[in-house]
Amino acid sequence: MLTTKEEKIFRNIAYILLICGVAITLVPFIYMISASFKSQIYTFEYPPRLIPRDPTLVNYIKALGKDLFGINLLNSFFVATVTTVSTVFISSLMAYAFSRMRFPGKEVFFYILLLGMMIPPVMLIIPQFIIVKNLHLLDNLWGLIVVYISVTLSMQTFLLRSFFETIPRELEEAVLVDGGTRWDIFRKIILPLSKPGLAVVAIFTFLYAWDEFPWAHVAIREGSRRTLPVAIALFQSQYLTQWGLLFAATTVASIPAVIVFVIFQRYFIQGVITSGLK
Repeated sequence: MLTTKEEKIFRNIAYILLICGVAITLVPFIYMISASFKSQIYTFEYPPRLIPRDPTLVNYIKALGKDLFGINLLNSFFVATVTTVSTVFISSLMAYAFSRMRFPGKEVFFYILLLGMMIPPVMLIIPQFIIVKNLHLLDNLWGLIVVYISVTLSMQTFLLRSFFETIPRELEEAVLVDGGTRWDIFRKIILPLSKPGLAVVAIFTFLYAWDEFPWAHVAIREGSRRTLPVAIALFQSQYLTQWGLLFAATTVASIPAVIVFVIFQRYFIQGVITSGLK
C-alpha cells in the first residue's frame, strides 16, 4: 500500500506528464493559428512569437477568396459526411451480424475482414485505381467515397462488434418473446445502447475522410472536384510558398473537425472508458 505522501508524488508526476502531453499537442496548433495572422516577413521570425506583432486578416481574405476554395470546402464536407454516415450504418449492420447472428464461416469471414486493418491504405492505391477506373468513378467524388468506406469498414466493424458484445443478450430475448424482429432489436436496443461506440466510429471516420490526401490527389484531377487537403497543398508555389496563406487555409480546414469532436466528445470519452473497462 502506498502512503499518502507517495500517492501525492505519483499524482503530481501524472499531472506533469499530462501537462507536457497537452503542451506538445497544442503548441503546433497555436503556432499555426498565430502564423495565420502574420504577414510573410514575420512568419519565421526568430525568436518566434506566438502573439503576432502586427496581426492581419489578409491571409484569411486571400485564402477564402481563392477561386475554388469554397467549392473544395463543400466537396470535403460532402465526401466526409456521406462516408461517415455510410460507414456507421454499414459497419453497425456487419458488427451486429458478427456479434449476434450464427451462420457458417462466421469467424473465418470476420478474420478475413480484419486483414484490411493490416494493410496500409497507401499500398492499395494501384488496385483501387484500377477498380475505380473500371467503375467509371475517376475524377468523381463518389470514387473517393467508395474507397474511403472500403478502407475504414474493417476497423469500424471491429470496434462496433466489441461494443455490441457488451450488451446483455437478455434484452434481445425479451424483444423476441414480445414478438419483435431482429430489425427491432437492432434499431431499438443495440443502436441506442451503443451511442459511445457509434460516436467513436463517426469521429474516426470523419477525420480520415476529411484529412485524406494520397488517394484524393490520385483520383481527382478536375479543380472543381478536389477536396480541401489537395487544394491546400496546391497553395504552395514552386519558388515561393506563402506560409501565412497556407496556415490560414489550414486553420479554416481544421474547424469542421474540431466541431465534430466537440459535438461527439461526451460519447467519445464514454466510449474510450467503456473500451478500457472491457
